[in-house]
Amino acid sequence: MTAAVTAPPKDRPAATVGRFAAVVRHRAGRKLLALAVAAFVLVPLGAALWGGGSWPAGLTVDVSGPLDDANEWVIDNRETHPLFLYFLLHLSNTATDAVNAVYSGLDALGWAGFAAMGVLFAWRAAGLGRRGAKTAGIAAVVFAVCGLLGMWDATLLTIALMVVAVAAASVLGILLGLAAGLSDRFHRMLRPVLDTMQVMPAFAYLLPFVLVFGTGTPAALFCTVIYAAPPMARLTALGLRGADAGVLEASASLGAGGWQRLWTARLPLARKEMLLGLNQTIMMALSMVVIAALVGAGGLGEEVYSALSTVDVGKALAAGIPIVLIAVWLDRTTAAAGERIGTSVPGGSRLLHGWRAWALVAVVTAAVAAANRALAPLTWPESWTYDISTPVNKAQDWVTEHLASGIPVLGGTEVWSENFTLWVLNPLRDGLVWLPWWALLLTVAALAWLVGSWATALTSTLAMGAIGVLGVWTKSLDTLSQVIAALFVTLLLGFALGIAAARAGRFERWMRPVLDAMQTMPQFVYLIPVVALFGVTRASAIIAAVVYALPAVVRITTQGIREVDPSALEASRSLGAGSRQQLLQVQLPLARPALQLAVNQGVVLVLAVVVVGGLVGGGALGYDVVKGLSRGEMGVGMTAGAAIVCLGLVLDRLTQPGAGRSRRRNDS
Repeated sequence: MTAAVTAPPKDRPAATVGRFAAVVRHRAGRKLLALAVAAFVLVPLGAALWGGGSWPAGLTVDVSGPLDDANEWVIDNRETHPLFLYFLLHLSNTATDAVNAVYSGLDALGWAGFAAMGVLFAWRAAGLGRRGAKTAGIAAVVFAVCGLLGMWDATLLTIALMVVAVAAASVLGILLGLAAGLSDRFHRMLRPVLDTMQVMPAFAYLLPFVLVFGTGTPAALFCTVIYAAPPMARLTALGLRGADAGVLEASASLGAGGWQRLWTARLPLARKEMLLGLNQTIMMALSMVVIAALVGAGGLGEEVYSALSTVDVGKALAAGIPIVLIAVWLDRTTAAAGERIGTSVPGGSRLLHGWRAWALVAVVTAAVAAANRALAPLTWPESWTYDISTPVNKAQDWVTEHLASGIPVLGGTEVWSENFTLWVLNPLRDGLVWLPWWALLLTVAALAWLVGSWATALTSTLAMGAIGVLGVWTKSLDTLSQVIAALFVTLLLGFALGIAAARAGRFERWMRPVLDAMQTMPQFVYLIPVVALFGVTRASAIIAAVVYALPAVVRITTQGIREVDPSALEASRSLGAGSRQQLLQVQLPLARPALQLAVNQGVVLVLAVVVVGGLVGGGALGYDVVKGLSRGEMGVGMTAGAAIVCLGLVLDRLTQPGAGRSRRRNDS
């Protein structure tokens, strides 16, 4: 009797996976048959009506002229129009005051007081055990290295900007994620907005922000918030929508209302996804510090940019290392704090728990800050710094000289770059350009309908058509070929590393600092050695995109596989499934939503580096965006930026099933 009661819960996950796979295969077969019939009719019709060739010039619309006119209007009315005087000016002042207030507070603590606060905060967040001591030790090393590299003042300014930007982006992301997680309609409406916020290159929307707010902190802060908020919104919505239905049903049966279920069930169940969202928000905000320096934000980004303008890799690395270390510190501290939420307090002195512990942190920080003001200078002592630029530059020269070419059998990095461009990028670009414009639209529509719904196909086709209307069809296809190549490499490596990290905790711990460094090291820093090794080619742009997008794919893949229902794995083991069968038949199918999100994040992050790639030989749309920003040509820059957004929407719809299909899957 007991076996009859307990067996179904174990068998149900495996049966559900098998039934889901059968339904998907059946629907895919019907759609492929319908597409074959449609192609048999539409392809000859398109060839007869339009023939071949690129997008017709008669179907383009010049939008650069109106954008340039808007640019002139803003310049003429920026100091007199009520919109600027009574609204935008207040936003600008609020942003500046917030960052200045945080910076002044941190600077008033002195270097010893601020370091003590950071170490004690990390200790309190991680707890009193071994984990807390390790996290506090990481914080101490971070601040010591920042000072030893001579970047203390720049670090304070960057942290001040980060505190305000991450706080604003997190609040915005959580609010949007809550609404999207609780409402299917709002979720569908929010997706293209988040796509636009995250896919639009920072260089592109720097143009209007600089135009409206001028150079300085406000433009940098608002751009950072827009760029960093989408991961928080996406992952919050993913956590809320993926909450265990059984727990919610049990909560409702106990009489809990909607708000009570949200606070007591949905949000606690979504905590891990929200923590991952906060992590990604922090990483993406830090990745903006160099770009923010282009508009006068200052801090570590300005140090990196000024060093790279003189091609001083060593000095740029001295500023890039603190950016990575700050990311490690914030990542470890926030992760430890989130894991301790809701856990029981161990025995021991009550002084070291709850609000008393935070009060103790404040008292000790105040005491150290007072001692610093009385006994030592507030800034990091000059005699405690070390210049690493000379040895780093010598090492770069040696690597370039010995690895770029002349390696027996392997040839060298320049040979690899030439072969990748010759055998991968060029055929892919030429194939896309060779396709008739109408054939490419039909291909996009067919693929979108195959993976989603009619709405998905319509959105994708309209977005692709908008690229042609903007008059940048050929350049967009060049950019698309680079994005496809970079995305393929990113997903191939990301899924492999994510699966390995999910199945081996030691490997995940080893990969964690490497992923932090890859995601937070400014692209401008590693672009110089990349260019030195691979040359000014499109392959260099591909490498930059892969390095930047890979960490997010690995992290989300790891999280998704680890969150698979243990009962499903137990059921598969009871049926005799091996480790490989569990992965292919249980874990990967059940982790499908997380894998789809990983693909989505890979798309948007690869596109985010398209602009940087334009600086190192990528050309196409990325170069136009940089040209528009550097020369103040809003029409050119915004047109290319809009085309990149359209590409992002197309790729998003091709990699993310539509809402309608998701509901049908759940019904199955």
